[in-house]
Amino acid sequence: MPDKNFKPYTFDMPPVVFGTSGLGNLFVALPDEIKQEIVKECITHTNGKLIFDSAGKYGAGLALESLGKCLKALNVDPEDVIISNKLGWVRTELKTPEPTFEPGVWRDLKYDAEQHISYDGIIECFEQGNELLNGYIPQMVSVHDPDEYLAKAQSADEDEKLYNDILEAYRALETLRRDGKVKAIGVGAKDWRSIARVYNDVDLDWVMIANSMTIKSHPRSLLDFMKKLEDDGVQIINSAVFHSGYLIGGDYFDYKLIAADEPQNKTLVKWREDFFKLCAKFNIKPAEACVQFALMAPGVKSIALSTTNPKRVKDNIAMGGVSVPKAFWDEMISQELIDKKYFEFNTNTLS
Repeated sequence: MPDKNFKPYTFDMPPVVFGTSGLGNLFVALPDEIKQEIVKECITHTNGKLIFDSAGKYGAGLALESLGKCLKALNVDPEDVIISNKLGWVRTELKTPEPTFEPGVWRDLKYDAEQHISYDGIIECFEQGNELLNGYIPQMVSVHDPDEYLAKAQSADEDEKLYNDILEAYRALETLRRDGKVKAIGVGAKDWRSIARVYNDVDLDWVMIANSMTIKSHPRSLLDFMKKLEDDGVQIINSAVFHSGYLIGGDYFDYKLIAADEPQNKTLVKWREDFFKLCAKFNIKPAEACVQFALMAPGVKSIALSTTNPKRVKDNIAMGGVSVPKAFWDEMISQELIDKKYFEFNTNTLS
C-alpha cells in the first residue's frame, strides 16, 4: 500500500521531452548519421534539462543502443541528460525472419525481444538497458504498458495473477529507487484506468498518459484523476496527443486506418475537417493546438514528441511555447469541437 508520508521526486521538466522510437527503426530504418543528427538537434535547441523517453521494447533495445551511441559521440555529459527507460522487454536472439513482437512495425532489426514482467525480469531489463545505453544510466524508470499486459487476461483469476506480476515488477523498481540507482519511478499506459489501478498500490513519482488526454478526447473522469495526481505532487507527461497522427493529417487514428468513405468514420472525419478550418482561420497549426491543449490539462509538465526527421526537432520544441488566443478556444467550444467543461474544470487555462 502507498505510504501516506511519501513525497514524489520532481524534475525540472521542459515543455517537450523527446521520444526515441524512431531511433529503434519504427516504420523506417534510419541511418546512424540521421539518428545522431536528431539527437544533436535535440541538444542544440533545448533550453534547460534534456530529457529522452526510451524503452527496451523500441527496436528490441536498438533505441537505447542508438541513443547511448549518439550521446557518447556528441560528448554529452551524463549529468546533462535525463533518460526515462520503460522496462519490461529484454533483448533476445532473433531466430525468425522478423521479430516476434509487433510484427511489421520495426525495420531491419538484428534482435528479438521478450516480455519479462516480474521482480527478476525488471532487474534484468534495467541492467541490460544500462549496458545498451553505453554509460548513461536512466534516472526515470517504469513498467512498460501495464494495460497491454493486463489485456491478456481471460478471466478474473488470470487478471489478478498478471496484476500481481506488475506489483512484483514495481517492487523491483522500488528497490532500485531505495538503493539510489534511480531517482524516480513511474507508469505509462494508453488506458489511463490501469495507471489509476497501479497508483492505488504504488508510490509513484511521475505518470505518462498516452492517447487519452487530447484535444479530441478529454473525459471528466480522467481530468479528475489528473487533478488528484497534481494535488499529490505527481508530475505528468502527456503523450500521443495526435492520436497516431490523425489530428495533424495522418491516415491512422489510434493505430487504426481511417477510411473517409466508411459510415462509421463520418463523425471523426467531420471533426477533423472543422478543426482544420478553424486552425486555418486563426493561422494556427493543428499540431500547435493539439500540444497547447494537452499542456493545459491538470498536472501536465511536458509533452512527449518524437520524430524521424532532424529538421522537425526545432519545430517540435517550439510548439511547447506557442501562444493560442482565447478566441480560438471559444470557437472550438461554440462549434462543439471541445467540451466547455474542460475549461470550467481548469479555471486558470484561459485567464
